[in-house]
Amino acid sequence: MESDDNKFTIVKADKVDFDVRKQMSEIFSEGFSQWLVFFSKDKNKIAEAFAHMFVLDQFYVAITNNKIVAGMTACTDGNNLSVRLNKKELRKHLGFFKGSMAGIFLKKEFEAAFEKIPPNTGPIEFVGTASAFRGQGVAFKIIRHIIENTPYNEYVIEEVADTNTPAMNLYNKLGFEEYKRKPVPKAMAKRNGINNLLSLKYVQK
Repeated sequence: MESDDNKFTIVKADKVDFDVRKQMSEIFSEGFSQWLVFFSKDKNKIAEAFAHMFVLDQFYVAITNNKIVAGMTACTDGNNLSVRLNKKELRKHLGFFKGSMAGIFLKKEFEAAFEKIPPNTGPIEFVGTASAFRGQGVAFKIIRHIIENTPYNEYVIEEVADTNTPAMNLYNKLGFEEYKRKPVPKAMAKRNGINNLLSLKYVQK
C-alpha cells in the first residue's frame, strides 16, 4: 500500500529500499527526548540507543526526494508490538546502569499490552515529524493514509498530553474525539505542566 500525496510518499517502513532506522530514531529523539532526559540529555545518544527498537512492518513513513524520512507513525492490531527494546543495545549506548533501567521501565511503557482492545480497532502510536518538515501536514497525511488503507473500523490514540495543542489540533482535524482522560499525579503535573493524559478515538463512517 503506497500513496503519493504532493511531495510525500507514504509507505510501510519495511518496504522502503533503504535503511530508515537512523532517521526514524532521530524523529523519535526529537519528539520524545523531554520524557527521556533521565537516560540522556543528548538527543543524538537517545537516537542511537533506540534505533534498534522499531518493528518496521508496523510503521508507516513519509518519504521525500533524496530518501529523506519526513515523518512516521505506527499502526498495530493491538496484539503485535510496534517496538521491541533490546537491553544489550540500550546498555551499549546509555551505559550499564541507565541502559538497564531503560530496559526495565521503558519496556513496561513501550511494550505494554493494550487493555480490552475492541475487535477491529487499530491503535496508532509513535506519531512523529522531522523538525525540518513540521507544519507541512506530514503527520496528517500519514494518519489519513492509515485510516484509508487499513481494515479497522476504529482507531485509538492513547495518552496525548492535554497541553500538546499542535497534536490535539491535528487529531481533531482528522476526526478523533476524546473518550477518556487520566489525571497526571500532582507532583508530576507541577513538574511538566501536564494535567491530564487524553485518549482519543476515530470511528469510520
